[in-house]
Amino acid sequence: MAELLIRPMLEPDLLAYKALRDAMLAGHPEAFTSDAETESRRDLVSYRSRLAGGGDTLFTLVALDDARLVGALTCEREPRLKVRHIAHLVGMMVAHTHRGRGIGRALLVAAIDRIKASPGVAQITLSVTAGNHAAIGLYESQGFERYGCLPDAIRLSDGRSLAKDLMRLGLD
Repeated sequence: MAELLIRPMLEPDLLAYKALRDAMLAGHPEAFTSDAETESRRDLVSYRSRLAGGGDTLFTLVALDDARLVGALTCEREPRLKVRHIAHLVGMMVAHTHRGRGIGRALLVAAIDRIKASPGVAQITLSVTAGNHAAIGLYESQGFERYGCLPDAIRLSDGRSLAKDLMRLGLD
């Protein structure tokens, strides 16, 4: 693997981002709240909202291996005044070809560092499919704690119902 680069997603990254996202949603329906069929029809320009400063998105970080987009993680922030101190991590993904190389950890650490630099953010939340021990272990290694579980959080086309563990990292 060439030197890994973690940086904010830019407009030219959108096509590769959508391709990675579509592949991850199709290959891992249990890991994401969004469904592959609906998202595959989504227009590329709709992902512009995931660029820094787009809507409620603080940023999307991408992982590049020799200029190939191999991972991504988005941070959103609550727009409402009373909950503006909360940031949410969504859509963590790493290409199959690059799993087990520390890319998820690098994305997570970079995201936490960027969020800590955002004025007024006191906690970070995320949800992860209950039973995804590798992801849960990664989040716990960075200080996230489980604060609840949402049973029947997602329903898959094969009839399975899966719970989501709710996790948070306090920054105060």
